[in-house]
Amino acid sequence: MLPDFIASDVDLTPRNTLALPARAEFLANITHIEQLQHIARHPDLAKRRRFVLGGGSNLVLTGDFAGLMLAMAIPGKACIGEDAQAWYIAAGAGENWHAFVTWTLAQGWPGLENLILIPGSVGAAPVQNIGAYGLEVGERIDHLEAIDLDTGRLTRFTAADCGFGYRDSLFKREGWHVQGRYAIARVVFRLPKRWQPRTGYGEVAAELAQHGSGDPNPTRIAAAIAAIRRRKLPDPAQLPNSGSFFQNPVVSAELAAALATAHPSLPRYPQADGRVKLAAGWLIEQAGWKGRNLGPVGMYEQQALVLVNRGGATSRDVQRLTRAVREAVLARFGVNLVPEPVFL
Repeated sequence: MLPDFIASDVDLTPRNTLALPARAEFLANITHIEQLQHIARHPDLAKRRRFVLGGGSNLVLTGDFAGLMLAMAIPGKACIGEDAQAWYIAAGAGENWHAFVTWTLAQGWPGLENLILIPGSVGAAPVQNIGAYGLEVGERIDHLEAIDLDTGRLTRFTAADCGFGYRDSLFKREGWHVQGRYAIARVVFRLPKRWQPRTGYGEVAAELAQHGSGDPNPTRIAAAIAAIRRRKLPDPAQLPNSGSFFQNPVVSAELAAALATAHPSLPRYPQADGRVKLAAGWLIEQAGWKGRNLGPVGMYEQQALVLVNRGGATSRDVQRLTRAVREAVLARFGVNLVPEPVFL
């Protein structure tokens, strides 16, 4: 007999922000760690295929899911300590990311303001190492706690253990979120008391200047970035999407220089390792895909990086558009785009 927190034959359409149709054979609504440990010990459930589901904002469902989907809904947020350098803020994996960032700012704990309005949950944020406007979440994580679903043990991962990289982490590289090996239950953030603004992106500086914020505080930066995001990104409740669909490609300095010679307006961001990050949205727009549809899906007219479901799309439609955009960018610029979402 299945425990009462597990349902069978569950519609996943409202659980992914692209609104793609699919069903899960079983879905567990996880609100506390003991449920995960129960699953790990259960003779039947422990053997099933698993997938750890956050807010569904970084997911392309390619069909029905045969197995057990773990919908992470563990709540809670609190300051659990401080020292001379930082506040330590813990949040359950099920907390809404945007609401959590807004709450930290309201409490007077800055440091996450550049990541305002990113869709998804706290528990999913480290897997993708979400980032925006000069900040990645891994820079603010002290440690996290995850349940090993093979053993039921609670395991602590420091930020160094997580191996954060650009839109990457150990959890993602090992496929632990897709395989359901580890489920992140709680994340502890280290928010520095000696706060420094990050306003190096031109859009952010321009938005702040427009409102006379010459010496911006965290709240003003958050408001500026939220305004930018609202202009560029559609609300998934109004127009289904998964946010930025492709990673900004990081290429060799030689390729970046050659592209800059041919295309002087190409945005470029030098990296610490000598490589250069390019703007995927610019590449997609120049390849002719901004605002262009392929069947019921398309690249958004306000931001070419966002793939949208115009209504009634399936995973086949999404995969067809993904291939078409990648082929167009590769043919014109010699750059291979990599999708951000998990294809499940």
